[in-house]
Amino acid sequence: MRFFYATIATLICAGAHAQTAPNYPTRPMRMVAGMAAGGGADLNARRLAEKLSKIFRQNVIVENVAGAAGNAAAVTVAGGNPDGHTIFFSSHPVFAVNPVLYDKLPFNPDDFAPVVLVSQASHVLMANLSLPVASISDLIALAKAKPRTINFGSGGSGTSLHLAGELLNYTAKIEMVHIPYRGAAPAVIALMGNEIQVLFDNSMTAVGHVRGGRVKGLAIGSRSRLAALPDVPTFIESGAPGFEAGISHGVLVLKTVPRPVAAALNRAINTAISDPDYKAAMAELGVTLIGGTPERFADFIVTERKKYSELIKKQGIKAN
Repeated sequence: MRFFYATIATLICAGAHAQTAPNYPTRPMRMVAGMAAGGGADLNARRLAEKLSKIFRQNVIVENVAGAAGNAAAVTVAGGNPDGHTIFFSSHPVFAVNPVLYDKLPFNPDDFAPVVLVSQASHVLMANLSLPVASISDLIALAKAKPRTINFGSGGSGTSLHLAGELLNYTAKIEMVHIPYRGAAPAVIALMGNEIQVLFDNSMTAVGHVRGGRVKGLAIGSRSRLAALPDVPTFIESGAPGFEAGISHGVLVLKTVPRPVAAALNRAINTAISDPDYKAAMAELGVTLIGGTPERFADFIVTERKKYSELIKKQGIKAN
């Protein structure tokens, strides 16, 4: 994790000198987003791009580069011009999980520097309507009574949805069977068809499924309940102390981006995510906008990497 702390101090110090980059940006900006178009995370990226376009008075164009658990997008950014006109809207596992999960990455994490933690969205544990459980305690009891008879799905081995399921297996001392799919969307379809019985999904898409009555919402992996799903309890209040799981998104740049430019970008993003309309739109999807310093983002990544490094090793988790 040296890449965060090798650049963090300079990015923070640069905040006082952001005015030395008055001509940034000088042309349209490219926001590489490491997810497919159309989902909640993509909407988040596009809302941010829209706000930044107004702040900078330059178009910020979102380019979706999905695949390889975010690695493909990282490669794209790594090959870009390091002048701050290409920025990376990334999910946090690209830097917190992938360096541990993959034997070899197609990019060097040390080439990137954090700018700001944009948002956090918790994972919701959903169950098929026919599964005879109404709570996490019910699920754990059933899983212990009938080991390896409950299947949990994910959008692929090593994804945040998979890791959340393995974290529940580990912390609750149960044995649910992992069934990977090629993406979260087919996993949700499998849940509704009872091919799998439970599935962690991020709140950005889970909210609609739970509200629509297509699945049961058992618990959410946040510290407090979401306004978008007020009837779904947290794992903590459901008797699973300390259980938290979710997906976060932030902006990074190449560490060779000039310090005043990175500081100006941090300031602009913090301004963008303070917009009430942006906050309200994301809250409807169960997403909390965060903001803050590069150091805050770096500390979060370090904590998440430690947490999942231990889980990956203990559970013998492999990437696709």
